[in-house]
Amino acid sequence: MNTRDIQKVVHCESEAAAEYLINTRRDFHRYPEPGWCEFRSASKIARELSALGYSLTTGTGAVKPSECHGLPDAPVLDSWYGTAISEGADPVFVQSMRGGYTGITAALTTGPGPVTAIRFDMDALDIPESSESGHRPFDEGFASEHSGVSHACGHDGHMAIGLGTARVLAALQHLIPGTVKLIFQPAEEGVRGAGAMVSAGALDDVQNLLGMHLFPDLPLGHTVCGTSDFSATTKFDIRFTGTASHAGGAPESGHNALMAASTAILNMYAIPRHSGGTTRINVGTIHGGDSRNTICPGVYLTAETRGDTDSLNNYMFTNAERIIHAAAEMHRCRADIIPSGSAPSAQSSPSLSLILEAVAGTIAGLQSVGAHKKGLSEDFTLMMRHVQDKGGHAAHISFGAGIHDGPLRNLHTPDFDFDERAMSLAVELLVRCVLETNTASPLIAGRS
Repeated sequence: MNTRDIQKVVHCESEAAAEYLINTRRDFHRYPEPGWCEFRSASKIARELSALGYSLTTGTGAVKPSECHGLPDAPVLDSWYGTAISEGADPVFVQSMRGGYTGITAALTTGPGPVTAIRFDMDALDIPESSESGHRPFDEGFASEHSGVSHACGHDGHMAIGLGTARVLAALQHLIPGTVKLIFQPAEEGVRGAGAMVSAGALDDVQNLLGMHLFPDLPLGHTVCGTSDFSATTKFDIRFTGTASHAGGAPESGHNALMAASTAILNMYAIPRHSGGTTRINVGTIHGGDSRNTICPGVYLTAETRGDTDSLNNYMFTNAERIIHAAAEMHRCRADIIPSGSAPSAQSSPSLSLILEAVAGTIAGLQSVGAHKKGLSEDFTLMMRHVQDKGGHAAHISFGAGIHDGPLRNLHTPDFDFDERAMSLAVELLVRCVLETNTASPLIAGRS
């Protein structure tokens, strides 16, 4: 089979999967699950991959328990586990995932040769989905059925793309020497899950690594082949502990944790920005207090820092730590800083990015664009760094998925949605890239 014939076969297989991709994405969208609780999603994915002939690693073989940062408490995990069972989780595969160990590593090996891996994330966000007319998932009946939780970052589409890619690769495995690994990762939000899969050895034998993300604020078909502007980030929680007292009868006896938290928040936002690059800090939530007339004895915050580089992020976090402890001391409270997740900055490997660009240039409907500066962070960078440090190559792809007849959406919003036609384009590019990386003779004319 010549190069043109192979390209045509991949295109036809990807196009044929379009209806499957839409139906699969919408099923995942209706039943979103937060990080480490993806029992229904992961078990259904595992069942399908197994049926396609992939060998699977699940449970504690796929994620290292001691590295599962931000794992919910047992009652929360049990509640989501029970919900997943009632909503169609696979009864066999879900058992190995109990406790929050929802990662999957699937391998398709046809013989000796390179090992190429593709990573897909699975978790949803604690964001309520819009129930207003004009929001397509609501209008067409596939909006979230879980109150306060939704797929507002496209991971429903990523899972569908992962399964669509798995189907096409399985159908074309006679053309692919070596091994293809498909990594379905939990808990990307909060950059919590990748490290647990790296520590479990999922990437140890990988020479080429691909990651991808759908972006509804990029026009459909625009593709960044080698995203390299990921910010380093540190996620952390803060517990301020003070002393309760009657606000009218004995205010001098209390130590106000809310004042300590407020002082810390205002001064963290006042950290001078750095001349070396972009820096960010955000306090996302604050919870505390007992009653109107009680000196507040306890406050809990969730926060994050970001920086263009590891050192810039460290600059922000170090200053945040200093301010937090100073604010606590000022108000005679105690501050405990609790790590919740972190990810470094990373750069896509030029050689793999060039392959992606060359492949994208041969696919109708795709247009490679140079950059998509977002200031985003991704724990995929942990996987990238691991593969690159061992001498391999890694690259990330940003897929434009803006809805053509509506406004371009943003990530992490209640009305998030994307153009579902982007999914078959993503499948075609990923499959074609695997064929390039795992084939000894280049399929793209002129590639050396």
